[in-house]
Amino acid sequence: MKPILILLLTCFIVTLSTAQSHSKPSAQVKKSSPEFVAEVGCGQCQLGLPGKTCDLAIRIKGKAYFVTGTDIDSHGDAHASDGFCNAVRKARVQGKLVNNKFKASSFELISEELLHAEAATSPKTN
Repeated sequence: MKPILILLLTCFIVTLSTAQSHSKPSAQVKKSSPEFVAEVGCGQCQLGLPGKTCDLAIRIKGKAYFVTGTDIDSHGDAHASDGFCNAVRKARVQGKLVNNKFKASSFELISEELLHAEAATSPKTN
C-alpha cells in the first residue's frame, strides 16, 4: 500500500511541476535605452554646472547634466591629472534623462589609449 501511495504522490508532484502557466504575456516590452559615447567630467570644475562640491556630469548635445546611478569617485581619483576635475573624458554610457539628470544604467570610461587607437584607425572623411 505504501509503495502505491508514494508512486501516486510522486506522479502528482511531477504533474504539478511540469504544468504550463496560463498567465497572459506582458503587453509592454521594456525597451532599453541605446548605448552612446559622451563627454563626461566634473560638473562644477569642467562642465559649468552650479554647486560647491565635485559631482559627475555628462554633456549631451551640448548641454550638461548631473549623473545619477554612479558617482565621481567610482572611476578613479577625480583630482588626478586625468581625473574628472582636471579633464573632460569620454565614456560609453547607457541611460535616460529623468528630472533634468542623466540616470545611468551603464557607465564605462574609455581609456585614452583606446581613444587614440580608434582615432588612428578610423577612416578620414572630407
